[in-house]
Amino acid sequence: MLGSIYAMVAVALTLSIGVLNFLNFSIPGLFMIGGMSVWALTNAGLPWPVAAGAGLVIVAAASLVVERFTWRWMRGAEHSIPLVSSMAFLLLFEHLAVAYYGSDMRVVNVGFAQADIRVAGLVIGVPQLIGLICSIVLIWALSLLLKKTKIGRGLRTIAEDSDTAVILGVDINRIVPIVFVVAGLFAALAGIIFALNYRQVHPFMGEAVGLKGISAMIVGGMGNIWGSIAGGLIIGIAEVMAIRYLGSDFVDIAVYGLLLLILFVRPTGLFSAAPVGRSGI
Repeated sequence: MLGSIYAMVAVALTLSIGVLNFLNFSIPGLFMIGGMSVWALTNAGLPWPVAAGAGLVIVAAASLVVERFTWRWMRGAEHSIPLVSSMAFLLLFEHLAVAYYGSDMRVVNVGFAQADIRVAGLVIGVPQLIGLICSIVLIWALSLLLKKTKIGRGLRTIAEDSDTAVILGVDINRIVPIVFVVAGLFAALAGIIFALNYRQVHPFMGEAVGLKGISAMIVGGMGNIWGSIAGGLIIGIAEVMAIRYLGSDFVDIAVYGLLLLILFVRPTGLFSAAPVGRSGI
């Protein structure tokens, strides 16, 4: 479950860097908005499925705002300019949440808090099961979208060369917002699953997960969707195993130590041969 959360964040980051060639630092903020929306709306009395759906809509709208003020208005500038503006959106989202709700940890109350499935002594939490199924289905659907649809062909063309894509008739101003929305929805769903499983949210919850997502993307191979998924699972397993055998104080040491080890052995990541827009998707 934890690996699937990191994988979805890594996929969101990979879509931005693989198609648009810039790292969208607003992704951790969108992750936070998804989780905080579930808390705020369930706290207001809405059922959690309605709150989750509303959170996805909110994040989709926020993603379009980010697209408007980072990529669309600044795509002719140097690559560092959209990156810095997306980082500004991360800080903006976090401090808006602090201004409205404060910086304290909030508890997410859901109706299935004690709903577990027990099979031969194995306890499977319902939120964990829902999260795992959702992540598998969505990543599979994204793969089909990129491989089989006209939008996917347009995205792959933009990833290869945006100027050539325009000459070939690809409507960049219509296609690129889809990239931002899809990436935002992956981040939001990861935040929602995180909130439903751990039942705790706060305005800065996206920062640590964002770093783990970037680590997963690098471990899997920059720009490779399936590599990001594998990287997320590797980072998640490493974190859980570190907690189990070394203690919570060694989690970051184990995770980032593993990242450095993999980069030392294979600097391009484990699965770097098939980036978005080429043979991998």
